Amino acid sequence: MRIDQTSSVAPFEQIRAQYAAQIADGTLVVGTKLPTVRALADELALAVNTVARAYRELETAGLVETRGRAGTVVSARGEESTQRLQQAAQGFAQLVRELGIEPDRAVAIVRAALGR
Repeated sequence: MRIDQTSSVAPFEQIRAQYAAQIADGTLVVGTKLPTVRALADELALAVNTVARAYRELETAGLVETRGRAGTVVSARGEESTQRLQQAAQGFAQLVRELGIEPDRAVAIVRAALGR
């Protein structure tokens, strides 16, 4: 996990995005335990609330679940979400090809939509 302090992207979002990507690509599999909020905050030299917000965002998205004293783990629901997202991406890619839109333009359109 790395935080770019010069980035315009908030640190909590950098954490969220990195974990989401690792879950999506299978680097973090179902049941993998994440570091405690306090441990990750210490490791990254961030406020505990910053890491806690990232974990809340991941939990809201269904990618992780918090099990009290057992900690925060990658959830099976996150795997389901990833599969659904991959299916949607395949459909989107097919539509982009059918419409003859350049991939870079299609990605820019998605980024703009995600920024809303």
